[in-house]
Amino acid sequence: MDTPGSGTLYIVSTPIGNLEDMTMRGVRILGEVSLIAAEDTRHTAILLKQYAIKTHMQAYHDHNKEKVTPLLIRRLSGGDSLAVVSDAGTPGISDPAFYLVREAVRHDIRVIPVPGPSAALACLVVSGLPTDRFVFEGFLPVKKGRRTRLESLKEEQRTIIIYESPHRILRTLTDLREILGDRQVCVGREITKKFEEMIRGSLSWAIDCLSRDRVRGEFVITLQGSVKEKRKTP
Repeated sequence: MDTPGSGTLYIVSTPIGNLEDMTMRGVRILGEVSLIAAEDTRHTAILLKQYAIKTHMQAYHDHNKEKVTPLLIRRLSGGDSLAVVSDAGTPGISDPAFYLVREAVRHDIRVIPVPGPSAALACLVVSGLPTDRFVFEGFLPVKKGRRTRLESLKEEQRTIIIYESPHRILRTLTDLREILGDRQVCVGREITKKFEEMIRGSLSWAIDCLSRDRVRGEFVITLQGSVKEKRKTP
């Protein structure tokens, strides 16, 4: 059993919706460390209350990471054990935990992963698309560089995973169809939550389904990779 040691940083995965997905090890680590660095302390407070965890929290997000990181590194160097959590899923995936981990590694601080939920993998394994090779694109650029990024994916043969917000999901699916073609896709919405939905079919089908109602929830897009045409032998 790993007990939080002196000067150790734990990267703790948390549920992406269903609080029952929290691992026993994650609960124990969060209860034993000196401090929890949380992307949104109000959001994380709900999880801590669920499991009766009393550990103090420090807000750690994109807007304060440059200021707070040196303070956390100082505490780690002084012997404190810390855990970092994101709003949901595995820290370091499309959130500022990467910045802290990089600094910890630079300072020769021990960094330990505490694996758990991941929206990207959860959607991938139920998509019906190939899972042996895939590429994670995170959130696409909103404006500058968006089309260039999409153009770069035209020849990508691996399954493509993209995160998207409810405000841009229809635009992104439309852009994908226009630039990459009407490929097969699995759009996961509200994964592990009460109104979880998996929309499987062509991009056109997914666009049609999401156009019928008010779009809500967080989305994961799992898209078919490029399929090379086999050359016919003469």
